[in-house]
Amino acid sequence: MQTSVLGRTGRTVGVIGQGCWQFGGDWGAVSDSTAMAVLHEAADGGVTFFDTADVYGDGHSEELVGQFIRERDDESLMVATKLGRRANPHVPEQFTRENLRAWNDRSRRLLGMDTIDLVQLHCPPTPVYSDDAVYDALDEMVEEGRIRSYGVSVETVDEALTAIARPGVATVQIILNVFRRKPLETVLPAAQEAGVGVIARVPLASGLLTGKFTESTTFAPEDHRTYNRHGEAFDQGETFSGVPYRVGVNAAKEFAALVPEGVTPAQFALRWIVDQPGVSVVIPGASRPDQAHANAAAGSLPSLTDDELRECERLYDRYIREFVHLRW
Repeated sequence: MQTSVLGRTGRTVGVIGQGCWQFGGDWGAVSDSTAMAVLHEAADGGVTFFDTADVYGDGHSEELVGQFIRERDDESLMVATKLGRRANPHVPEQFTRENLRAWNDRSRRLLGMDTIDLVQLHCPPTPVYSDDAVYDALDEMVEEGRIRSYGVSVETVDEALTAIARPGVATVQIILNVFRRKPLETVLPAAQEAGVGVIARVPLASGLLTGKFTESTTFAPEDHRTYNRHGEAFDQGETFSGVPYRVGVNAAKEFAALVPEGVTPAQFALRWIVDQPGVSVVIPGASRPDQAHANAAAGSLPSLTDDELRECERLYDRYIREFVHLRW
């Protein structure tokens, strides 16, 4: 698999990582045994970066990732988690030194790690990205050996740019895919100039870019693709990248028609992200080992041609831009 340096962490990672949200719910049921099989299949395929959060299954995803790391016993593997969504209420005043340390302690315990490779603020309220005291607390945790590096996960381009300007921020995690192109304009160039790594999440637009969904496709009641289409539970952009479902299905059909023989639409979509200058790693989820295997394989595919890149841009302009570009 192709590799890259993950920003200011200085770590080399495979360009395809593994997202672990689905091991904590919100994507339908995934058994613990299946989750462990997915993690090992991903690592077998060259994945070295594993991204979880303290609220995925109320910490159950962290527990599974920690178990996997102990089973694998491979120093090349890198674990990233997130903190901040446990804040109740989810307001800037909750992001105190004491809370940040308590959330970090909980993650260290669940992961079974004294030092976590990368800890990210988990899409906090916008003012938090400008709070000096928050960064001071994170710097302190690095100095104490609780974490090796810290970064941020954001919803908007403006939040990303605010964080990139901070000297201690090692990475920025942002939604980036064929249906969410806005970060290409300012975030990726700014991150490159600052030496900040870019972690691309929601790379398949919650599965739309697999080309497998139809207008009649249904999802489990506990799946966010059922209950968060209009932002009922969290930011709407996390579900189908904020694209209206019917619009996304139609655009995905045309996207699938661009895919060359021998490549799946999902792999093509992942490769599109990897090809964007400034991207360090992309973190697709996988609910089955065969999905993890196919995702990892995208890290060694040829780059898209200029014609293919232009067609992806035309598709975005024709179907998607009006719904997402001004919002995030």
